[in-house]
Amino acid sequence: MASRKRVRPLTDAKGEVRELTLADMKQFKPAREVLPSNVLKKLGVRGPQKTPTKTLVSLRLSPEVLAHYKSTGPGWQTRIDQTLKRAVSRDRRG
Repeated sequence: MASRKRVRPLTDAKGEVRELTLADMKQFKPAREVLPSNVLKKLGVRGPQKTPTKTLVSLRLSPEVLAHYKSTGPGWQTRIDQTLKRAVSRDRRG
């Protein structure tokens, strides 16, 4: 039977955390593997895309359009996308 190295506790009797070694850090898992999804969401960590990803573009908008959409709060870029999708849909029908 192979001998196992004794794992030192991370804290002492008083609850003080000892200095971590390279061996300790090699055993750590990435946060996305151990944190609950609601915590990852709060941290801004995105999961896999459920729908096709969008294409990043640089777009110049008039100050009035930008001010209007930004004044509607978070999600303003999504609302611009929805407005453009409706316009494309109308063009296809008409």
